[in-house]
Amino acid sequence: MTQPPDAEGRKVSSLRELPQAIEPARDLWPHIEARLSQIRAGATAANARAPLPASQRAARRGWLAAAAMVACVAVGVWIGRSLLPGAVYGSADGAASTTGASALDAVYVSDPRYARQRAALLRSLPAHLAALPPPARAKVTASLAALRKAKYDLESELGKDPGNALLQELLVNTYQDEMRVLTDVRDASDAGRGI
Repeated sequence: MTQPPDAEGRKVSSLRELPQAIEPARDLWPHIEARLSQIRAGATAANARAPLPASQRAARRGWLAAAAMVACVAVGVWIGRSLLPGAVYGSADGAASTTGASALDAVYVSDPRYARQRAALLRSLPAHLAALPPPARAKVTASLAALRKAKYDLESELGKDPGNALLQELLVNTYQDEMRVLTDVRDASDAGRGI
């Protein structure tokens, strides 16, 4: 292996043979220091004079909006958790019934208008079902049975985990689906048309 020559053209076989310090031909520091001072002064003056560019202002507004959204969600969750639980459910025959303690802990207190409307729809359900053709009646009965089972299952699971937002949302959706079915049955039988 050949050794590289040093600055004077000699072959170097060890690092010890290299000079310990090499002085530059001229002093570079005054020029470097002057240039750094110019850059610092220009940056400070530019920051003091110019407002933020539009993109930075938009980015800042975006972060503020995201922080506000997170705060709103946190407050909503906090309020939602403090409004749980309720005590009374409507049964299939429209009468109020109390369920077990686990489901009791997880149910929302429903709106009295909702409870009245649901009870009225359940009271009139047998008459409306009788007005439907047998295939439609079977579909409605199966749908209501599936919704009743889904409500029971969701309420049971919410009794075990009352803070589960997904289960809460699914339960509310199930309540809404039940009301849609009951309302559609009423409308279909009143109009004399099928579902």
